[in-house]
Amino acid sequence: MGLVQAAVGAIGGTLADQWKDFYTVPDGLPATAALFAAVPRGTNAGRGSNTKGSSNIITDGSKIVVPEGYGLLLFQDGKITGFAAEAGGYEWRSDDINSKSIFTGGGLVDSLIKQSWERFKFGGQPGSQQAAFFVSLKELPDNRFGTQSEIYWDDGFLNTQVGAITRGSYTLKIVDPILFAKNFVPATYLQPGQVFDFTDMDNAAAAQLFNEVVGSLAPAFSLYTNDPSKGNRITKIQQDSIGFAKSLSDAVEAAYQWKSDRGLAIVKTAIVSIEYDPNTRELLKNVQRADALAGARGNSPLQASVAAGLQAAGENGGGAGMMGIGMASGMMGGLGGLQQPVAPAAPAADDPVAKLKKAKEMLELGLITQADYDALKSKALGL
Repeated sequence: MGLVQAAVGAIGGTLADQWKDFYTVPDGLPATAALFAAVPRGTNAGRGSNTKGSSNIITDGSKIVVPEGYGLLLFQDGKITGFAAEAGGYEWRSDDINSKSIFTGGGLVDSLIKQSWERFKFGGQPGSQQAAFFVSLKELPDNRFGTQSEIYWDDGFLNTQVGAITRGSYTLKIVDPILFAKNFVPATYLQPGQVFDFTDMDNAAAAQLFNEVVGSLAPAFSLYTNDPSKGNRITKIQQDSIGFAKSLSDAVEAAYQWKSDRGLAIVKTAIVSIEYDPNTRELLKNVQRADALAGARGNSPLQASVAAGLQAAGENGGGAGMMGIGMASGMMGGLGGLQQPVAPAAPAADDPVAKLKKAKEMLELGLITQADYDALKSKALGL
Protein backbone atom coordinates (compact mmCIF):
# COMPACT_ATOMS: atom_id res chain seq x y z
CA MET A 1 0.00 0.00 0.00
CA GLY A 2 2.84 2.36 0.78
CA LEU A 3 4.28 1.97 -2.70
CA VAL A 4 0.91 2.62 -4.29
CA GLN A 5 0.32 5.72 -2.19
CA ALA A 6 3.78 6.99 -3.02
CA ALA A 7 3.17 6.46 -6.71
CA VAL A 8 -0.20 8.19 -6.60
CA GLY A 9 1.28 11.08 -4.68
CA ALA A 10 4.12 11.37 -7.14
CA ILE A 11 1.85 11.59 -10.17
CA GLY A 12 -0.65 13.95 -8.56
CA GLY A 13 2.00 16.31 -7.26
CA THR A 14 3.77 16.31 -10.61
CA LEU A 15 0.63 17.37 -12.46
CA ALA A 16 -0.03 20.17 -9.98
CA ASP A 17 3.52 21.46 -10.32
CA GLN A 18 3.16 21.87 -14.10
CA TRP A 19 1.26 25.13 -13.57
CA LYS A 20 3.18 28.37 -13.84
CA ASP A 21 2.77 30.46 -10.69
CA PHE A 22 2.62 34.15 -9.87
CA TYR A 23 4.59 35.03 -6.70
CA THR A 24 4.35 38.24 -4.70
CA VAL A 25 4.39 39.71 -1.18
CA PRO A 26 2.08 38.05 1.39
CA ASP A 27 -0.85 39.99 2.83
CA GLY A 28 -0.88 41.60 6.26
CA LEU A 29 2.86 42.18 6.67
CA PRO A 30 4.01 44.46 9.53
CA ALA A 31 6.01 47.56 8.58
CA THR A 32 9.00 46.16 10.48
CA ALA A 33 9.16 42.84 8.56
CA ALA A 34 12.75 42.22 7.42
CA LEU A 35 12.65 38.86 5.58
CA PHE A 36 9.78 36.60 4.46
CA ALA A 37 8.96 34.05 1.76
CA ALA A 38 7.32 35.02 -1.53
CA VAL A 39 3.88 33.44 -1.79
CA PRO A 40 2.17 32.07 -4.92
CA ARG A 41 -1.25 33.35 -5.93
CA GLY A 42 -3.08 30.13 -6.85
CA THR A 43 -6.26 32.04 -7.61
CA ASN A 44 -6.95 35.64 -8.56
CA ALA A 45 -10.45 37.16 -8.62
CA GLY A 46 -11.94 33.69 -8.92
CA ARG A 47 -9.71 32.70 -11.83
CA GLY A 48 -7.04 30.01 -11.66
CA SER A 49 -7.01 26.75 -9.75
CA ASN A 50 -3.42 25.91 -8.90
CA THR A 51 -3.84 25.19 -5.21
CA LYS A 52 -2.16 21.77 -4.90
CA GLY A 53 1.37 22.45 -6.07
CA SER A 54 4.34 21.53 -3.85
CA SER A 55 5.25 24.23 -1.34
CA ASN A 56 8.97 23.85 -2.01
CA ILE A 57 8.94 23.83 -5.83
CA ILE A 58 8.75 26.85 -8.15
CA THR A 59 7.64 25.92 -11.65
CA ASP A 60 9.96 26.96 -14.46
CA GLY A 61 8.65 30.12 -16.09
CA SER A 62 6.77 31.35 -13.02
CA LYS A 63 6.74 35.11 -12.49
CA ILE A 64 7.92 36.85 -9.31
CA VAL A 65 7.05 40.52 -8.78
CA VAL A 66 9.50 42.47 -6.57
CA PRO A 67 8.00 45.67 -5.09
CA GLU A 68 9.93 48.88 -4.47
CA GLY A 69 12.12 48.83 -1.39
CA TYR A 70 12.69 45.07 -1.42
CA GLY A 71 15.25 42.63 -2.78
CA LEU A 72 14.70 39.02 -3.89
CA LEU A 73 16.78 36.10 -2.62
CA LEU A 74 16.60 32.77 -4.48
CA PHE A 75 17.38 29.45 -2.79
CA GLN A 76 18.00 25.99 -4.26
CA ASP A 77 18.39 23.09 -1.80
CA GLY A 78 19.21 25.51 1.02
CA LYS A 79 21.85 27.45 -0.91
CA ILE A 80 21.52 31.04 -2.13
CA THR A 81 21.66 30.96 -5.92
CA GLY A 82 20.59 34.46 -6.91
CA PHE A 83 19.70 37.96 -5.77
CA ALA A 84 17.78 40.81 -7.41
CA ALA A 85 17.93 44.30 -5.89
CA GLU A 86 15.76 46.13 -8.44
CA ALA A 87 11.98 46.30 -8.33
CA GLY A 88 10.04 44.72 -11.21
CA GLY A 89 8.82 41.41 -12.60
CA TYR A 90 11.19 38.44 -12.86
CA GLU A 91 10.79 34.99 -14.44
CA TRP A 92 12.00 31.90 -12.61
CA ARG A 93 14.36 29.79 -14.69
CA SER A 94 15.70 26.50 -13.39
CA ASP A 95 17.35 23.40 -14.87
CA ASP A 96 16.10 21.27 -11.98
CA ILE A 97 13.93 18.41 -13.27
CA ASN A 98 11.33 19.20 -10.59
CA SER A 99 10.85 22.71 -11.99
CA LYS A 100 10.23 21.59 -15.58
CA SER A 101 6.75 22.22 -16.97
CA ILE A 102 4.82 21.02 -20.00
CA PHE A 103 3.60 24.60 -20.33
CA THR A 104 7.09 25.98 -20.94
CA GLY A 105 8.24 23.55 -23.59
CA GLY A 106 9.55 20.83 -21.27
CA GLY A 107 7.71 18.10 -23.20
CA LEU A 108 5.31 15.53 -21.80
CA VAL A 109 7.93 12.83 -21.16
CA ASP A 110 10.53 15.10 -19.58
CA SER A 111 8.06 17.04 -17.49
CA LEU A 112 5.83 14.25 -16.22
CA ILE A 113 7.41 10.80 -16.38
CA LYS A 114 10.90 11.84 -15.25
CA GLN A 115 9.50 13.94 -12.41
CA SER A 116 7.18 11.13 -11.32
CA TRP A 117 10.07 8.68 -11.20
CA GLU A 118 12.22 11.08 -9.17
CA ARG A 119 9.39 11.72 -6.73
CA PHE A 120 8.56 8.04 -6.51
CA LYS A 121 12.07 7.50 -5.10
CA PHE A 122 11.38 10.15 -2.42
CA GLY A 123 8.00 8.78 -1.35
CA GLY A 124 5.96 11.08 -3.58
CA GLN A 125 7.79 14.27 -2.57
CA PRO A 126 10.05 16.28 -4.90
CA GLY A 127 13.73 15.65 -4.29
CA SER A 128 14.59 19.36 -4.38
CA GLN A 129 13.82 22.47 -2.38
CA GLN A 130 13.37 25.81 -4.09
CA ALA A 131 12.36 29.06 -2.45
CA ALA A 132 12.15 32.79 -3.08
CA PHE A 133 12.40 35.28 -0.20
CA PHE A 134 11.85 39.01 -0.09
CA VAL A 135 14.26 41.02 2.04
CA SER A 136 13.59 44.63 3.05
CA LEU A 137 16.03 47.26 1.80
CA LYS A 138 14.25 50.06 3.66
CA GLU A 139 14.99 51.59 7.05
CA LEU A 140 13.29 49.37 9.60
CA PRO A 141 11.90 51.49 12.49
CA ASP A 142 10.96 51.01 16.14
CA ASN A 143 14.03 49.13 17.36
CA ARG A 144 14.25 50.03 21.05
CA PHE A 145 17.17 50.37 23.44
CA GLY A 146 17.38 51.30 27.11
CA THR A 147 19.35 50.80 30.31
CA GLN A 148 17.98 49.89 33.73
CA SER A 149 20.98 51.32 35.60
CA GLU A 150 23.59 53.99 34.89
CA ILE A 151 26.21 53.52 32.22
CA TYR A 152 29.52 55.39 32.60
CA TRP A 153 31.99 56.88 30.16
CA ASP A 154 34.86 59.39 30.14
CA ASP A 155 33.64 62.79 29.00
CA GLY A 156 36.12 65.07 27.24
CA PHE A 157 34.12 68.22 27.96
CA LEU A 158 33.68 67.70 31.70
CA ASN A 159 37.13 66.11 32.02
CA THR A 160 35.80 63.31 34.21
CA GLN A 161 33.67 60.17 34.19
CA VAL A 162 29.94 60.74 33.89
CA GLY A 163 26.95 58.42 34.14
CA ALA A 164 23.35 58.28 32.94
CA ILE A 165 20.31 56.09 32.40
CA THR A 166 19.06 56.41 28.83
CA ARG A 167 16.42 55.01 26.49
CA GLY A 168 15.40 55.55 22.88
CA SER A 169 15.03 53.85 19.51
CA TYR A 170 16.90 53.47 16.24
CA THR A 171 16.27 52.57 12.61
CA LEU A 172 18.05 49.55 11.19
CA LYS A 173 18.97 48.78 7.59
CA ILE A 174 20.00 45.55 5.88
CA VAL A 175 22.97 46.72 3.80
CA ASP A 176 24.05 43.23 2.63
CA PRO A 177 21.05 40.84 2.27
CA ILE A 178 23.25 37.85 1.40
CA LEU A 179 25.40 38.19 4.53
CA PHE A 180 22.25 38.79 6.56
CA ALA A 181 20.55 35.61 5.34
CA LYS A 182 23.67 33.42 5.48
CA ASN A 183 25.17 34.54 8.79
CA PHE A 184 22.35 35.80 10.96
CA VAL A 185 18.81 34.64 10.09
CA PRO A 186 17.96 31.37 11.91
CA ALA A 187 16.89 28.45 9.71
CA THR A 188 13.41 28.46 11.22
CA TYR A 189 12.71 31.77 9.45
CA LEU A 190 13.81 30.43 6.05
CA GLN A 191 10.53 28.55 5.69
CA PRO A 192 7.24 29.49 3.98
CA GLY A 193 4.90 31.42 6.26
CA GLN A 194 7.63 32.69 8.60
CA VAL A 195 8.40 36.41 9.00
CA PHE A 196 11.68 37.66 10.45
CA ASP A 197 10.86 40.83 12.40
CA PHE A 198 13.43 42.70 14.51
CA THR A 199 10.70 44.03 16.83
CA ASP A 200 9.22 40.59 17.55
CA MET A 201 9.69 39.86 21.26
CA ASP A 202 9.82 36.12 20.53
CA ASN A 203 12.66 36.53 18.03
CA ALA A 204 15.79 35.39 19.89
CA ALA A 205 18.07 36.82 17.18
CA ALA A 206 16.46 40.26 17.56
CA ALA A 207 16.81 40.03 21.34
CA GLN A 208 20.53 39.42 20.87
CA LEU A 209 20.80 42.63 18.84
CA PHE A 210 19.07 44.55 21.64
CA ASN A 211 21.60 43.28 24.18
CA GLU A 212 24.51 44.17 21.92
CA VAL A 213 23.20 47.72 21.40
CA VAL A 214 22.82 48.22 25.16
CA GLY A 215 26.36 46.92 25.65
CA SER A 216 27.62 49.46 23.08
CA LEU A 217 25.91 52.55 24.51
CA ALA A 218 28.76 53.57 26.84
CA PRO A 219 31.41 53.39 24.05
CA ALA A 220 29.00 55.24 21.73
CA PHE A 221 28.53 58.09 24.24
CA SER A 222 32.30 58.24 24.69
CA LEU A 223 32.87 58.39 20.91
CA TYR A 224 30.34 61.19 20.55
CA THR A 225 31.29 63.38 23.52
CA ASN A 226 35.03 63.08 22.80
CA ASP A 227 34.72 63.97 19.12
CA PRO A 228 35.89 67.60 18.64
CA SER A 229 33.71 67.96 15.56
CA LYS A 230 30.64 67.44 17.79
CA GLY A 231 31.71 70.29 20.09
CA ASN A 232 32.29 67.83 22.95
CA ARG A 233 28.86 68.62 24.32
CA ILE A 234 26.81 65.78 25.79
CA THR A 235 23.71 67.98 25.66
CA LYS A 236 23.80 67.97 21.83
CA ILE A 237 23.16 64.23 21.54
CA GLN A 238 19.38 64.47 21.67
CA GLN A 239 19.42 67.01 18.82
CA ASP A 240 21.77 65.04 16.58
CA SER A 241 20.01 61.81 15.56
CA ILE A 242 22.36 61.04 12.67
CA GLY A 243 25.59 62.00 14.45
CA PHE A 244 24.89 59.81 17.47
CA ALA A 245 23.66 57.02 15.18
CA LYS A 246 27.09 56.98 13.54
CA SER A 247 28.79 56.81 16.95
CA LEU A 248 26.47 53.98 18.00
CA SER A 249 26.96 52.15 14.68
CA ASP A 250 30.75 52.47 14.98
CA ALA A 251 30.67 51.16 18.56
CA VAL A 252 28.49 48.20 17.57
CA GLU A 253 30.70 47.42 14.58
CA ALA A 254 33.86 47.54 16.67
CA ALA A 255 32.44 45.13 19.26
CA TYR A 256 30.14 42.85 17.26
CA GLN A 257 30.89 43.40 13.51
CA TRP A 258 27.28 44.04 12.50
CA LYS A 259 28.09 45.37 9.06
CA SER A 260 31.01 43.14 8.10
CA ASP A 261 29.58 39.86 9.43
CA ARG A 262 25.80 40.34 9.39
CA GLY A 263 25.13 43.00 6.75
CA LEU A 264 23.36 45.31 9.25
CA ALA A 265 23.80 49.01 10.06
CA ILE A 266 22.19 51.57 12.39
CA VAL A 267 21.00 54.60 10.39
CA LYS A 268 19.22 57.01 12.76
CA THR A 269 18.59 57.26 16.48
CA ALA A 270 16.02 59.01 18.66
CA ILE A 271 17.02 59.42 22.30
CA VAL A 272 13.84 59.74 24.33
CA SER A 273 15.49 60.55 27.66
CA ILE A 274 18.81 60.84 29.45
CA GLU A 275 18.75 60.80 33.26
CA TYR A 276 22.17 61.76 34.64
CA ASP A 277 23.40 60.46 37.97
CA PRO A 278 23.62 62.99 40.88
CA ASN A 279 27.34 63.74 40.43
CA THR A 280 26.93 64.42 36.71
CA ARG A 281 23.91 66.65 37.33
CA GLU A 282 25.96 68.69 39.80
CA LEU A 283 28.84 69.00 37.33
CA LEU A 284 26.53 70.19 34.57
CA LYS A 285 24.93 72.69 36.95
CA ASN A 286 28.33 74.17 37.84
CA VAL A 287 29.34 74.39 34.18
CA GLN A 288 26.08 76.12 33.28
CA ARG A 289 26.60 78.62 36.12
CA ALA A 290 30.18 79.29 35.05
CA ASP A 291 29.24 79.64 31.38
CA ALA A 292 26.58 82.15 32.35
CA LEU A 293 29.18 84.28 34.13
CA ALA A 294 31.63 84.30 31.22
CA GLY A 295 31.89 82.87 27.75
CA ALA A 296 35.33 81.27 28.09
CA ARG A 297 34.91 77.51 28.73
CA GLY A 298 38.49 77.11 29.91
CA ASN A 299 37.96 79.38 32.95
CA SER A 300 34.66 77.81 34.02
CA PRO A 301 35.99 75.97 37.11
CA LEU A 302 37.77 79.12 38.40
CA GLN A 303 34.77 81.31 37.61
CA ALA A 304 32.45 78.97 39.45
CA SER A 305 34.84 78.98 42.43
CA VAL A 306 35.05 82.78 42.45
CA ALA A 307 31.28 83.09 42.22
CA ALA A 308 30.86 80.76 45.20
CA GLY A 309 33.50 82.74 47.11
CA LEU A 310 31.73 86.02 46.44
CA GLN A 311 28.49 84.56 47.71
CA ALA A 312 30.21 83.32 50.89
CA ALA A 313 31.90 86.71 51.35
CA GLY A 314 28.57 88.48 51.21
CA GLU A 315 27.10 86.12 53.80
CA ASN A 316 30.08 86.55 56.17
CA GLY A 317 30.27 90.33 56.07
CA GLY A 318 32.74 90.63 53.22
CA GLY A 319 36.16 91.06 54.91
CA ALA A 320 37.55 87.57 55.27
CA GLY A 321 35.79 86.31 52.18
CA MET A 322 37.20 89.07 50.00
CA MET A 323 40.71 88.34 51.35
CA GLY A 324 40.35 84.71 50.20
CA ILE A 325 39.20 85.83 46.78
CA GLY A 326 42.14 88.21 46.56
CA MET A 327 44.53 85.35 47.33
CA ALA A 328 42.89 83.15 44.66
CA SER A 329 42.98 85.91 42.10
CA GLY A 330 46.63 86.59 42.87
CA MET A 331 47.52 82.93 42.19
CA MET A 332 45.60 82.87 38.92
CA GLY A 333 46.88 86.20 37.62
CA GLY A 334 44.11 88.41 39.00
CA LEU A 335 40.39 88.37 38.37
CA GLY A 336 41.07 90.03 35.06
CA GLY A 337 42.73 86.76 34.08
CA LEU A 338 39.27 85.22 33.78
CA GLN A 339 39.05 86.87 30.39
CA GLN A 340 42.63 87.95 29.64
CA PRO A 341 45.70 85.69 29.68
CA VAL A 342 47.93 88.45 31.14
CA ALA A 343 47.00 90.69 34.11
CA PRO A 344 48.89 93.40 36.07
CA ALA A 345 50.59 92.52 39.34
CA ALA A 346 48.33 92.45 42.43
CA PRO A 347 48.37 95.86 44.25
CA ALA A 348 48.93 96.36 47.96
CA ALA A 349 46.01 95.03 50.03
CA ASP A 350 45.63 98.30 52.14
CA ASP A 351 45.53 100.71 49.17
CA PRO A 352 41.90 102.03 48.92
CA VAL A 353 42.43 103.08 45.29
CA ALA A 354 43.60 99.60 44.39
CA LYS A 355 40.61 98.10 46.21
CA LEU A 356 38.19 100.30 44.30
CA LYS A 357 39.92 99.50 41.03
CA LYS A 358 39.66 95.77 41.74
CA ALA A 359 36.00 96.11 42.72
CA LYS A 360 35.33 98.02 39.50
CA GLU A 361 36.87 95.20 37.46
CA MET A 362 34.70 92.67 39.27
CA LEU A 363 31.61 94.79 38.58
CA GLU A 364 32.43 94.98 34.86
CA LEU A 365 32.96 91.22 34.73
CA GLY A 366 29.56 90.66 36.24
CA LEU A 367 30.99 88.95 39.30
CA ILE A 368 29.37 91.43 41.71
CA THR A 369 26.29 93.63 41.56
CA GLN A 370 26.12 97.43 41.70
CA ALA A 371 24.97 97.18 45.31
CA ASP A 372 28.02 95.04 46.17
CA TYR A 373 30.28 97.59 44.49
CA ASP A 374 28.72 100.51 46.41
CA ALA A 375 29.18 98.64 49.70
CA LEU A 376 32.85 97.93 48.93
CA LYS A 377 33.37 101.55 47.88
CA SER A 378 31.92 102.88 51.17
CA LYS A 379 34.07 100.49 53.17
CA ALA A 380 37.28 101.35 51.29
CA LEU A 381 36.70 105.07 51.71
CA GLY A 382 35.69 104.69 55.39
CA LEU A 383 32.22 106.11 54.80
